[in-house]
Amino acid sequence: MSGHSKWKTIKNAKAATDKKRGALFTKLIREITVAAKQGGGDPDGNPRLRTAIENARSQSLPKENIERAVKKGTGDLEGVDYVDVVYEAYGPGGVAIMIQALTDNATRTVAEVRAKLTRNGGNLGTSNSVSFMFDRKGQIFVEAAGLDEDATMEKVLEAGAEDFAREDETFVITTAPADLHVVSQALAKAGLKVAQAELSWIPKNSVTVAGDNAASLLKLIEALEDLEDVQKVDANFDMDESEMAGA
Repeated sequence: MSGHSKWKTIKNAKAATDKKRGALFTKLIREITVAAKQGGGDPDGNPRLRTAIENARSQSLPKENIERAVKKGTGDLEGVDYVDVVYEAYGPGGVAIMIQALTDNATRTVAEVRAKLTRNGGNLGTSNSVSFMFDRKGQIFVEAAGLDEDATMEKVLEAGAEDFAREDETFVITTAPADLHVVSQALAKAGLKVAQAELSWIPKNSVTVAGDNAASLLKLIEALEDLEDVQKVDANFDMDESEMAGA
């Protein structure tokens, strides 16, 4: 998991460009719309929507964009009908990949995902072909700057989290899927700055990749994440920091 966590940090740094930020905003808006459609437009009574809005705010998505996305989800404004889909795949070096998407056309999305995999040394798997290698968990990312690690861990455990680890300048907190929103709210009330909260596929074990396989894998993951319909990509790889630094 450590390799993939490190890649997340690098990816977030790359997202600072205008093109990447525009793509990120599209994904945030889509998640808000789907959350509002499924659970209603009141974030106090819709945990998924509340988390989606908090994540959007943390990425500086304008307030009017958030409000418009909620209204499209509730039907107050005309919008597109998106559905959740998950694809399972293998990448270079035998790495298992879980791809989460929100789409209004599953036929188009699976074709785009398959094309990216084929061009970058991967292949699309069948249902349950790799998901057994992962646990479905909630993950919360808290900025570590200025925080005492022991005191923070105490707050995290009191909030009901399952696990706590430090990844460079970020604390990564793991929860049961159903507890993600409650724990995130508890941490915020405890004075911790929650940078992001999300449901993830956490690998049970990691596959070490290096050299050409490492370069090809990172290229593949970035290509998948650049697809408009793809919301999130999780994979069970580990690699040396120097491999990722050159990505």
